Parts: sequence; C-alpha cells; structure tokens
Amino acid sequence: MPDLWMPGATRLDIGDHAPTDGGPAKAVSHITWDRNATAAKPADLVPYEDLRAYFSGSGKGVAPHILWDVFTGRFTQFVPANCRSKSLVDQAGGTRTNRAGSVVIQLEALYFPYCRVGTQVYPRLVDTPCKGWPELQEYVHSWGVPLVWPMGHPSNFVPNRSESVWETTAGWYAHSQVPENTHQDPGSWPGFVGVDKPKYEPFPGTSFFRAGRRSPIIAAMHKRLAAEGCNRYQSTTNLDVWGTGDERSYAAWQRKLGYSGRDADGMPGPTSWSKLKVPNV
Repeated sequence: MPDLWMPGATRLDIGDHAPTDGGPAKAVSHITWDRNATAAKPADLVPYEDLRAYFSGSGKGVAPHILWDVFTGRFTQFVPANCRSKSLVDQAGGTRTNRAGSVVIQLEALYFPYCRVGTQVYPRLVDTPCKGWPELQEYVHSWGVPLVWPMGHPSNFVPNRSESVWETTAGWYAHSQVPENTHQDPGSWPGFVGVDKPKYEPFPGTSFFRAGRRSPIIAAMHKRLAAEGCNRYQSTTNLDVWGTGDERSYAAWQRKLGYSGRDADGMPGPTSWSKLKVPNV
C-alpha cells in the first residue's frame, strides 16, 4: 500500500478521516487565490505559515489533502491520502465530488495570479519555480492516479466541466473542471516530468463534444480540420468552443474518410479521431 502521508511533508492531521466512495483515482489541482491582484497592482504572496494555520484551524472545513509552497518546495498534509478532504463544493443529491474515486487527492498550491515574491511578479502558476513538483507528482501517482488530464491540461481560467467524464475517468482535474463547483482555478499547472508527451491528442470521449465545451483540444482539432480541407466554419471567433461549425467540419472529415449516414453525423469517434492526428496540447 502507498504511504498514507507524503514522505517529506509536514504532517498536520486535522482528523475527520471519512472514506472515499471508490472508483477512478483522481487528483484535483487548486490554487489558494487568497488575494486578488492584477498586472497593474500586484500583491505580496501570503506567507505559507498563514495558510497552514488557516487549514488546520478555522479553514478545516475546506482543507485539502496537501498544501504546496511552489516557491520553497514545502508541503503540509492535513488528512491521509485514502480519506476525503473538503476543498470541493459537494451539493446534496449530486456526484459526491470529494469522494468520487478510490482517492480524490486535493492539492492547494500557495499562489494567486500576479503575486509578488521579493521584486518578482508571477502572472501564472507555471511562471513560479514550482519547487517540489516532481516529488508531488510521484506521490500522487503512487496512489494510482494516471498522468493524464481527461478534461485537458489547464491553460486558462475558463471553466470546463463534464459530470460524465468526472465520474468515469481517472486522472488529474483542475478545480475548474469539477462538477458542482464554480471556481476557475488553477489557470495553469506544471507539466508531468519524466513522461514522454504523446505526439497526438488521445480521444477524449464522445461526451467531451457538447455545445459550449471550451478546450484547447477543440482549437487544435479546428486547425487540423482546416488543414485537411474540411473547413465548414462560418466564423473565426471562439475557435476553442465546440459548436455547429465543428459538427459540420467534422462531418466533412468523416465523409472524406468514406463514412456516410449516421457514421458521418459530425460527432467524433475514436477511429476518425486517431486518423485526424490532432497535436497534443
């Protein structure tokens, strides 16, 4: 069995060790976002000790598993990995967000956009040193969480949620990708280390393609369809949002492959997707 507590992390057990429900193993990435700053008005980073005291005190009700100081590589863990934590909104009657997996390991990076450390300002999380990330990735992976982002690697603060993907697919999720939640973080997250990135984007599943879905995967697909002579788009705006232009263009791609009738309805399937060779984003 993997370690219940991350090696090298400070253990600050807050109790309340409720179990998870079982199912696909997941990790959820958050940022603390404890101040609102802008490029014009950056703000000093909140001390790590303040957040550690908050999550072990008055903030127990929203504590994650692990608080990560991306500037120093320090970690504090508040509950064992095989128990649920409470960083996600969990509405009555819906999917049990904090428990929907064999593990649902929640990670809070000490960061907010345009935080200032010394004289340096950091617009995105990935602009920080991200110290300790390889160790954090290794620990989460030891609990069976695969090194994939089923809803896409977070690259902005635009929410993108699918309850069906969340309930059925193991991997890493941004807070902005979890059902029943309205937060938009983390905005970005470091890439996996020691793993060769696939050349092409894996098929994200049929349920991924629904009206209004926003993702860099859709923008990459758009470019490939145009390159294959299947451009049936009537607008060049919102290239990363699934809509009727995508359906028409993908149907043209399916017909180009020799499909017809219901097999050329504009809804991507695994075979036609693999042949489209959408670059990994």
